Amino acid sequence: MTKERCPWPKKPLDTEYHDHEWGVPLHDDRKLFEFLVLDAFQAGLSWSTILNKRENFRKAFDQFDYHKISAYGQDKINELLHNEGIIRNKLKINATIKNANAFIKVQQEFGSFDKYIWSFTGGKTIINKWNELKEIPAKSKESDAMSKDLQKRGFTFVGSTICYAFMQAAGMINDHLVSCYRYKEIKYDN
Repeated sequence: MTKERCPWPKKPLDTEYHDHEWGVPLHDDRKLFEFLVLDAFQAGLSWSTILNKRENFRKAFDQFDYHKISAYGQDKINELLHNEGIIRNKLKINATIKNANAFIKVQQEFGSFDKYIWSFTGGKTIINKWNELKEIPAKSKESDAMSKDLQKRGFTFVGSTICYAFMQAAGMINDHLVSCYRYKEIKYDN
């Protein structure tokens, strides 16, 4: 018997991501930084495109080690701009470096990025009850607040729509359709 899932996964990588990562509460700073970077690069593109290049992004950006990324200079930027395995967008590459520095500052202020970012949902997953994809919004009051505060702290490529996608990916919001087997399967420890 086939499990019913959200209708958006069309390719094997999409399905793998949907079934094992999307919407699962995430509290690891490096993984949170990875999703922040990938969601910024996804702007204007499909998530499938990003998933297909995800391993290349990991290699190119030192496994999303934000300490290393924060120190990238022009040579590394030039290397990334010539790396055909990733999205070669100068603004997004520079934003990744800027965001790594801002990320470290947030960690220093709050003890962890996790503690800071989850404050936008009161430390708990927002569990929505959507029946169809068209009901899922592109942003929310929480993503608006997150976007505004991240920008105030020096982050870029963190508009409300990108923040909402990040919140979905990091399990801060459960936007699996109620008919999807993952909707009830995801465990919340918050």
